Amino acid sequence: MTTPPETATATATSPVPAPPRGTRLTLRDASIGRQGAPVLEGLGLDVAPGEILTVVGPSGCGKSTLLRTLAGLLPPLAGEVCRDGDPITGPDAERALIFQDDALLPWRTLRANVELPLAIQGVGRRERRARAEGWLERVGLGGHGARLPHRVSGGQRQRVQLARALAGEPRAVLMDEPFGALDAQTRAGMQQLLAEVLRGTGATVVFVTHDVDEALFLGDRVALLGAGTGRVPHVRDVPRPRDRTAHDDPATAELRRTVLTSLGT
Repeated sequence: MTTPPETATATATSPVPAPPRGTRLTLRDASIGRQGAPVLEGLGLDVAPGEILTVVGPSGCGKSTLLRTLAGLLPPLAGEVCRDGDPITGPDAERALIFQDDALLPWRTLRANVELPLAIQGVGRRERRARAEGWLERVGLGGHGARLPHRVSGGQRQRVQLARALAGEPRAVLMDEPFGALDAQTRAGMQQLLAEVLRGTGATVVFVTHDVDEALFLGDRVALLGAGTGRVPHVRDVPRPRDRTAHDDPATAELRRTVLTSLGT
């Protein structure tokens, strides 16, 4: 069977249940990091339901720590970190976390990997299989569900990871440089795929990246994290429509210069 190209456009011929409306994620005067070693202090941030917020900043500025705090993996050292006004006290199925490493279970088929969050939720076997196959088709891997992860490329594994995250119908998706290890062509294809797949889901997305053009292409807003403790993110709206050629637009070019300056480049 021919392996689909990395940049194949997602299809939507199979019905896939849309996740519920996105959740609001809020930090108020929050200090985050580990005990005795805060990375960011006095942090204030409000992520609106259903928006895509991209986060950029130099290495070590706290981007990944921010994601892990929003996921409930790291409790805040001070202040508040909330979901729809309620304190986040730990991980839950409403917030999916996607890493650069695809983290697929190597002994499970692609379809079985996508089914995993549904099985945890207690979804019946027939329904979860249908939903998993629908999501695989939506990310361009229809008909490949019986393959094992080591038999597909890195870009295709990331497609599966995206399908697995969204199959559980999370209200928020937290993405930690998920395309960072991909080559440029595959990365561009994954960015386009993500934009298309997220359209209409209603999920809130916080997407960490080092790539300025990726941040401006995907984000509704971009948050700039500075280096060092105590820096509060500067959040800017991203001009629209979403278009790869928009870097020629004066407003986008100005924002791109601002982001690059924040990175020290």
